[in-house]
Amino acid sequence: MSKISVKNVEGAEVEQTELADAVYGIEPNIPVIHQVVVCQDSCLRQGTHKVKNRHEVSGGGRKPYRQKGTGRARQGSTRAPQWVGGGVVFGPTPRTHNKKINNKMVKLAMRSVLSGKLADGELYVVDNFDFAEPSTKAAKAALHALGITDDKRVTVVVNDEAINAYLSFRNLDNVTIIADVEATSRLLIDNKALVLAADVAKKFGEVLA
Repeated sequence: MSKISVKNVEGAEVEQTELADAVYGIEPNIPVIHQVVVCQDSCLRQGTHKVKNRHEVSGGGRKPYRQKGTGRARQGSTRAPQWVGGGVVFGPTPRTHNKKINNKMVKLAMRSVLSGKLADGELYVVDNFDFAEPSTKAAKAALHALGITDDKRVTVVVNDEAINAYLSFRNLDNVTIIADVEATSRLLIDNKALVLAADVAKKFGEVLA
């Protein structure tokens, strides 16, 4: 079992906790992380891009000039693609960008990300963010107490009942706060410091094992 220090919001060590090796102690599988992150990014795309073809642009109701006798190439419509203001050939149309990936790969990617963060010293565990009321100042002080500087991108993961913590961290620059149920490999890896509430770290160890 991997051990890590659990700290409070003042930065003092509260205890040493054991993390499941099956989740926090594996060799990160980089290709699987890449596949999962690409899939998750692709599924976030709206796919609403659209251009008009020659049948959808306005105008072009009559032949621009007669077929023969002008010395110019024959033309049937000013809305043809070669004309300025004409339609677009093979342009993008609305479609889904969703990709499918199996659940085993999703879990392996999350285990790989968590293991990599722990091995790189970028994983922090806090006993709880027990703010009496929402306070951005207190949230910033808590990160400083953990040794996290303002220039680092930070992801904070709390349980979905920590309303004050969410309201406290959401206004900080370079800080993303999410609930444990929202966690994905994309959100967990896109930072230089990953801060987990102690109950969240334990939950990940149970759910992803």
